[in-house]
Amino acid sequence: MKKNITQEERLNYLVEEFKADSDEYKDLQIPGDVEGKQRILRSLMNIRMPKSMPDDILEVQNDYLKARSEEKGVVGLPDIPVIRDGLSIWQGDITRLAVDAIVNAANSQMLGCFVPIIPALITVYTPIPDEETRWAWWARHIYFNRYIDAPKPVYKELLELVKDKDYFVITTNVDHQFQKASFDKKRLFYTQGDYGLFQTVDGRNGKTYDNEEWVTKAMEAQGFVKNPDDVFQVPEDGKLSMRIPTELIPKCPDDGSDVTMNLRADDTFVEDESWHRASAAYSDFLRKHDGQHILFLELGVGVNTPVIVKYPFWQMTMANDKAVYACINYGEAFCPDEIECRSICIDGDIGEVLALLN
Repeated sequence: MKKNITQEERLNYLVEEFKADSDEYKDLQIPGDVEGKQRILRSLMNIRMPKSMPDDILEVQNDYLKARSEEKGVVGLPDIPVIRDGLSIWQGDITRLAVDAIVNAANSQMLGCFVPIIPALITVYTPIPDEETRWAWWARHIYFNRYIDAPKPVYKELLELVKDKDYFVITTNVDHQFQKASFDKKRLFYTQGDYGLFQTVDGRNGKTYDNEEWVTKAMEAQGFVKNPDDVFQVPEDGKLSMRIPTELIPKCPDDGSDVTMNLRADDTFVEDESWHRASAAYSDFLRKHDGQHILFLELGVGVNTPVIVKYPFWQMTMANDKAVYACINYGEAFCPDEIECRSICIDGDIGEVLALLN
């Protein structure tokens, strides 16, 4: 490619090259605006596995990213105010920081994030001292996110709107609140995993294991007690161990090996039989309604995982003149120009909007 090209030409070139490099997204429809192309490129770069790439593409990518850095401006340490005792807090794009090193919360392979445009946690943190403490934390995190009801009636209000219609839910949430709100399990596809499941660390056996019984034991071992509503809470004396006994550290019931959460963090994520069954059901639903009047309703997706929900919804709306795209999201309610006449974008709170609809 020629040297003296514009930044937009670099962007167009990189988008096409990264698309061609991806088996899954090589046919992805590209929006016409620059901002939309930038989001697509960032997504494609995020999900690409570490492997070789031709030098000429890398050279253009390097020139493009350098120019982007100059556009956004560089932030030095003197520009970040000190809160106290040498501690500074800064929120923003880490590529703008003029620093020698960044400690980044990473996955088990120390590779990049495999979920497009997820806002990474950037932190210098104290390592968890032992497995007993680590799994005690996971027990609390799983319990309060997976095994108790959502604090607001948003899911149930959504169900009231769709329960008498032919619907299907695809979600990147891993808390299974749709299921707890009584959505039909056969109409749900959780693409990114489930807080309620363990898997082996390497994922090679392709199986997942229910963890509810273990979570209950681990909560009790830390000193949590159940209230009259059968929900764990802190005891009156406030004493919690924050550790579990060594014998409670979860292991694979098949071979006694170490386990981890069934969450999509890297290529060891297990897509078990239930996952594939749900994926097939979603595909069948789309085929059944191909070319028909259909509403693609996107709730709170934003740009964390656009290639799973947002971009496919845009593409399917573009391809079907009878389809309508709707999006409810704070600050990120938008659509491509090509489907603007068949789109409803609401910048607002999902719960408030659903309450008004009901």
